[in-house]
Amino acid sequence: MANPYFNFKQFSVFHDRCAMKVGIDGVLLGAWTDTSGAHKILDIGTGTGLIALMLAQRRTSEIVAIDIDADAVLQAKINIENSPWPERIEVMELSLQELAAKSDQRFDLIVSNPPYFVNSLKTPSENRTTARHTDTLSHQELIDNAIGLLTTQGRICLILPVNEGLQCMEYAEQKGLYCSKRVYVFPKPNVVAKRLLLELSAIATTKVDSELTIESDIRHQYTPEFTELAKNYYLKL
Repeated sequence: MANPYFNFKQFSVFHDRCAMKVGIDGVLLGAWTDTSGAHKILDIGTGTGLIALMLAQRRTSEIVAIDIDADAVLQAKINIENSPWPERIEVMELSLQELAAKSDQRFDLIVSNPPYFVNSLKTPSENRTTARHTDTLSHQELIDNAIGLLTTQGRICLILPVNEGLQCMEYAEQKGLYCSKRVYVFPKPNVVAKRLLLELSAIATTKVDSELTIESDIRHQYTPEFTELAKNYYLKL
């Protein structure tokens, strides 16, 4: 689901040179993620830089955005250069595994809208396959590598399909992470939840469960709770 009126609040007109592919998963994660106390943020699989830019709009943090797709990295760099925050976002063509192996950086917040298809047919497009399938970064690898990059009070925020999200949460708990927030996301009323927003932390805490419905029964009519969550990122909502 995409919205042609997506824009950052601090842009009165979105730059013509920016090519921002907008998917609802990225918007949800970028708008929902709690950035409080996050001085340094890592965006894994940044794509066109959407989530990194959303977080930069909300907090004056240093952000590192990584992706293994050279075309995506190039587009993210263009989008970020044409944003108000180019000096605070560093984009690198790098895998999470490589970053974890060679970097001594630690992050207060790690966010990812990761590949999610584990066993499914591949698309003809290699780039689209990489973005959607877990061949290059399984959810277990994501957790294993992200843990080593977290500060002691750091958090990991993810969005995944429900089944994959529950499995990822279970694996994270085996690795010493606690789920502090879990949101079941419904595309509209009276249908099953399609996505799970997760916040994971090494600090033991009571898990807070909640639900979010994106649209009402009328197509493209957004619910008050989604409007409140995402209103600062849309020109029209």
